[in-house]
Amino acid sequence: MDCGKLSSRTKVEIGTVMKRTTAVLLLVSCMPAAINADVIGAGPGGFSLVSEATIDAPRTEVWVAAIDDVGQWWNGEHSISGDSTNMSIDPRPQGCFCEAIGEHAGVVHLTVTFVNPNVLLRLTGGLGPLGLMGVNGNMTWEFFDVEDGTRVRFSYAVGGYQPEGLDSLAEPVDYVITEALLRLKAYVETGDALKF
Repeated sequence: MDCGKLSSRTKVEIGTVMKRTTAVLLLVSCMPAAINADVIGAGPGGFSLVSEATIDAPRTEVWVAAIDDVGQWWNGEHSISGDSTNMSIDPRPQGCFCEAIGEHAGVVHLTVTFVNPNVLLRLTGGLGPLGLMGVNGNMTWEFFDVEDGTRVRFSYAVGGYQPEGLDSLAEPVDYVITEALLRLKAYVETGDALKF
């Protein structure tokens, strides 16, 4: 990536994301039983990543929290309005992972393309700044019964065109997805998304 071509604000945002990524990776390394996060592959044309966590709650409870309460656990820093309570998911085909940003204003972050309640939600599109690029992706949330609760897997595969290549975005996007899963786990288990 040619940082000379980036605005100073973009440079600061990337630097902040990289610092956060390092912090989350350190946190994840201290909790191997609680969460697994991996960039499966990354190249100029795209990347794929997977994050998994076991949440100490029944699958139906985790599903409801993930879908119906997304505005309670999603990080407002990863929104346009800065307020996660403006986020919502309509869990039906062609439904919307949307954000209200004012009277009669809003944004579609991702579109629901597959739903099997309590089992799987697939969202299609470019999350966050990826929506401004020539890329597309599939994000899948899967929910599995396990002995100590529910195993949740967030995976995201992104492909397309970005002049500097997409491989440099894999780690920052992995940070966002891993943090989201950590916040969901904390929200379900403690009622507070910040207690991860």
